Amino acid sequence: MTDGIDRVFADRETGMRFISARAMVDHYLERYGRNVGRPIPRIDASGRADIRHGSALVSVTVLEDHGVLVIHAPVGGIPDGNREALYRELLEASYLSTSDAAFAVDASSQRIVVRALRRLSGLDYEELEDLIDTVGSVADEWDERFRARKP
Repeated sequence: MTDGIDRVFADRETGMRFISARAMVDHYLERYGRNVGRPIPRIDASGRADIRHGSALVSVTVLEDHGVLVIHAPVGGIPDGNREALYRELLEASYLSTSDAAFAVDASSQRIVVRALRRLSGLDYEELEDLIDTVGSVADEWDERFRARKP
């Protein structure tokens, strides 16, 4: 962290303490992999790990300098026309049907994503698991909808 405050990252269930948020999220991802029965990659040098969830590719990103965990998955490109109707549909879906996730536009890739944000402090395993599953499920449904749309 760049704010000069020492942070303690600990698993509330086990009491295990971690030297960093990245180490904590890595531990949780390893546990997630055991629970879903497949290996999950560790956080890479950029702070990111990608997880396949159905047809969706879910990225788990640790932004330690900001104290935030970002979980997101692309669902489709931004169309050239009729954006207002699409954006309205996505905003309405974000209201209730995406649970803790919401739709957003990734300006750098010009893609629509499903994303969830969470402070790193106080994060427990069950929250991480729920956010991965929520973003993955919503993205899995919506990427199929985007593929079915006419260009």
